[in-house]
Amino acid sequence: MAEVFWVWFTIAGIMAIAATLPILAFQLWMFIKPGLTSRERRASLAYIPAIFLLFVGGLVVGYIMFINLILPFLLSLNDGTFVEMFTAEKYFKFVFRITLPFAIIFEIPIIAMFLTSIGLLTPAFMRKIRKYAYFVLIIVATMVTPPDFILPIIVSIPFFLLYEISIYLSATVYRKKEKKHQEFMEAEA
Repeated sequence: MAEVFWVWFTIAGIMAIAATLPILAFQLWMFIKPGLTSRERRASLAYIPAIFLLFVGGLVVGYIMFINLILPFLLSLNDGTFVEMFTAEKYFKFVFRITLPFAIIFEIPIIAMFLTSIGLLTPAFMRKIRKYAYFVLIIVATMVTPPDFILPIIVSIPFFLLYEISIYLSATVYRKKEKKHQEFMEAEA
C-alpha cells in the first residue's frame, strides 16, 4: 500500500523540481540583475527557459535509454530460469535512478555558458580537461547502468556530445565577451 504513495510522492517531487526550476532561475537572475548591463540582462534571461528545457530533455533521454537499452538488457539476463516480478516502488526507484542523472548532466551546457560569461571558465580550459571530464562522465554512465561493458559506453555517448556542445557554446560566449572587451578597450583609447 505504501509503495503507491511513495511512487506518487516521488513523481510529484520530480515534477515540482522541473516546474520550479524556471522560477528558481528567475529568482537567481533577479538577484544578479542589478550588477548586469542591459545587454547582459537580455542574454542571461535566455538561460531560464533553456534550464527547464534541458532538464526535461534529460529526463526524456534518460527514460528512452532506460526503455530501449537498460530494461531489455536486464530482462535478457533471464533465460527462462526466473520469473520477473516488478513492484511499483522498485521499478520507479530504478527509473528515477537512471533518469535523474541524465536530467542533471543535460544542464552542463548552460552551466558552462554561465561560468564562461562570468569569467570562471574558458573553452581552452574545458578542452584541456576533456579527458578527465570524459572519465567522470563514463563513471556516471557506469553508475546509472547495469554491470555490462557495452551499456555504459552507449549511455556515455550523449554525455560526451553534451560536453562537446558545452565547449562550443562556451567558446561562443567567450568570443562575444572578448569582442565586447575589445570594443570597450578601443572606445577607451
